[in-house]
Amino acid sequence: MPSLGLYVRLEAKPGKEEDVAAFLKQGLEMANQEPSTLLWFALRLGPTTFAIFDAFPDEAGRQTHLNGPIAKALMANAPDLLAVPPTIEPTEILGAKLLQEARKAA
Repeated sequence: MPSLGLYVRLEAKPGKEEDVAAFLKQGLEMANQEPSTLLWFALRLGPTTFAIFDAFPDEAGRQTHLNGPIAKALMANAPDLLAVPPTIEPTEILGAKLLQEARKAA
């Protein structure tokens, strides 16, 4: 079960909203390559506001993700795509409901 997570808030530059959306959709491929990333969601919260929520079994998994390809790609593209630097908030997962198939994969 996931016990730790990250909530990352992203604010697109004017005119870059669809580029941010496309970037986030591509992130799923990278997340699928990370065994310790148990959950990964790319979210659109409003016209220019996006977020990523991901979850990990432990701190080692979270740190591996923070040093991995998604984080590197995000930071490399942030100056072009984002109005402000991403806000990265570590989270503790207090409860989760996962489908049985997802539990088996974890």
